[in-house]
Amino acid sequence: MNDLQIPAFRRGYRMQWEAAQESHVVLYPEGMAKLNETAALILELVDGKQSVAAIIATLDARFPEAGGVGEDVKEFLQSAIEQKWIMCREPA
Repeated sequence: MNDLQIPAFRRGYRMQWEAAQESHVVLYPEGMAKLNETAALILELVDGKQSVAAIIATLDARFPEAGGVGEDVKEFLQSAIEQKWIMCREPA
């Protein structure tokens, strides 16, 4: 994955607030995965339009005290790809 790629949820996958779980979850055909707050903050920016770099810049601006979240975001997005929740495409 590189900074210019654009992550998007795979067909049939989406993130939503689940009151019964008291957390955000990723829903998919075979079930759901409960997300922690950090994962939800990253995935709420995955809209199929923003690049990895734009997502990182948004989170860096939102949490300047973190001292840069780029590597953590990339690591999480790579994990989400491996879980088959999202995929990345090259920009047009």
